Amino acid sequence: MKKKVNRFKFKKLPLKGLIKIKKLNLSDNRGNFTRLFCSKEFKSTGWGKSIAQINHTYTLHKGTIRGPHYQKPPHSEIKIVNCIKGTIWDVVVDLRKNSPTFLKWHSEIISEDSNCSLLIPEGFAHGFQCLTNDVHMIYINSKEYHSLSENGLNPSDPFLSIKWPLKIRNLSFKNQNYKSLTKNFIGL
Repeated sequence: MKKKVNRFKFKKLPLKGLIKIKKLNLSDNRGNFTRLFCSKEFKSTGWGKSIAQINHTYTLHKGTIRGPHYQKPPHSEIKIVNCIKGTIWDVVVDLRKNSPTFLKWHSEIISEDSNCSLLIPEGFAHGFQCLTNDVHMIYINSKEYHSLSENGLNPSDPFLSIKWPLKIRNLSFKNQNYKSLTKNFIGL
């Protein structure tokens, strides 16, 4: 009987449900093989849903920020984010109204060299800033994109005080125009 081989190591992060994933490579003289997802192994993280979409982003310039974005219920999604080329400063914000970490944010540096990903639960906003040029990201999503449920946070929101590592540049029109949160924000 063949021994079961785990391809991932999961580490719980300070915001409940947020998990850092270390992908384990199989390497030989040809190169390596890395699994991005395995439903059987991911069940232990709480991922019990099917994959609805897999998306790829390419970002040209260092300093560019994408997000933070989220989908409102009932279209909230679980995401696994992978940086397959370059380096990013990845940030998530807990928007779950009954969470003990409501409106707290957490960041991780993810790169092609770290071979790590983040599993982001429903009810979180997600964004990143490129620390290098030519960044490629792969997103695995539990729900399809729903344009009427899309929303986002202003990356410069003083209420959140996200400490971006580089000067902000190349924001989309949408991100520039998201309003700052107020104490009246009730969450998702």
